[in-house]
Amino acid sequence: MVIIASLMILFDLNRMTEIVKGGLDKKYEWVASFGLLITLIWLYMEFLRLFVKIASRRR
Repeated sequence: MVIIASLMILFDLNRMTEIVKGGLDKKYEWVASFGLLITLIWLYMEFLRLFVKIASRRR
């Protein structure tokens, strides 16, 4: 899931670039940045889940 979340960040950044290049309204920039924020939170949670699994195996 960490790899998928990382790929989604690349997808979000590409979408943001296309929005800026296309000259769309500010509301679309806001939606894209909110999507990036959600993806970053998801990636953070997946890293925490991964670290918990690694820590539980060491016991």
